[in-house]
Amino acid sequence: MFEDASTTGQNSKKGKLNLKLTMGFPLNERELKKTVGDHSRLDVLLWDKIQVMSHRQRIIMAIIIGGSLIYFTITQVLLVVAKAPSEPTQPEFRKICTFSLERETIYGPAEEESLPIIYVVTPTYKRPEMVAELTRLGQSLLLVPRIHWIIAEDNRECSPVISNLLTRFGLPYTHLVSPMPEIYRKERYIPRGVSNRRAALQWIKENGVNHAVVYFLDDDNAIDIRLFEEMRTTKKVSMWPVGLIGDYSVSSPVVDKMDNVVGFYDGWPADRKFQVDMAGFAVNVGYMKKQPKVTMPYIAGHEEDGFLKSLNIRYEDVEVLASGCTEVMVWHTRTTKNPTRSLRLDKHQHDNIKRLTDNMRQMGMIK
Repeated sequence: MFEDASTTGQNSKKGKLNLKLTMGFPLNERELKKTVGDHSRLDVLLWDKIQVMSHRQRIIMAIIIGGSLIYFTITQVLLVVAKAPSEPTQPEFRKICTFSLERETIYGPAEEESLPIIYVVTPTYKRPEMVAELTRLGQSLLLVPRIHWIIAEDNRECSPVISNLLTRFGLPYTHLVSPMPEIYRKERYIPRGVSNRRAALQWIKENGVNHAVVYFLDDDNAIDIRLFEEMRTTKKVSMWPVGLIGDYSVSSPVVDKMDNVVGFYDGWPADRKFQVDMAGFAVNVGYMKKQPKVTMPYIAGHEEDGFLKSLNIRYEDVEVLASGCTEVMVWHTRTTKNPTRSLRLDKHQHDNIKRLTDNMRQMGMIK
């Protein structure tokens, strides 16, 4: 009986590879693929290799595997135990700095008392760009009637530069401070702006009128003022696209032919029910006040989702704006961060540069 030459050669190669594995010599990837046809064959070969190990080798392997399992278990437990809670265990620090309920500006349209108020909530913190961004946003708000601007600082002390800025604009406003609790500053992903928005929501619950909406607009956002008129009549929650977000450069509800929200589109993993950017929705204040427990959790990436869930909102409750969510009318522009520099003024004690830098220092642009 004759054997095929190619079959004989293949059997010989497999025999050499099996011998190499049995003797404890490492195989390269190509050899392993030739020797192991499937996972079951790999299990057999590994078991054979264990069988030929010495007692000492088995103990070392058991220690390595056992140690790895213990390490994995401990790290997972620590992640769960050490993680900061979504709700603070102690009362948050909140303080009202200044406020005005009257519109005292010569710019923009006259007030129309019949219109619902829009409470625009803007969290901020001290940095070189702060005054520039608040100025840009404030001048957009001047063009809109019946606006009440709530600026909430991540600070324990009120910044005079913000109070002065708000007084100069002449809009109805509330300036308050509410620093992030220290426990959340140690998190890997910091829930920025949550303490400020929570403080603003508390102010609205206590002082806001029901015939109004609340809208979260960060100081690095740009907005088309037409969107304010669209959101003003929100009955529960209204939504629209936000540009320059995520992998697809937009965050938007997915709307079917009947103008019903059926999901969300932004290129991020769908681990949230409401995958909507903070600048992409408005809430009716009267409806919000009726809910038993409205909150915004201290969980980075889930602030909006947690807030909307606490409102007991369903997809069918969402009112879609911006032409059925087919237009972008607000953008998350993200101003480039600038370092806080120290300037040398040795040669400028008697000219305008000294006074100029004093002004820049008040704005937080330099040290």
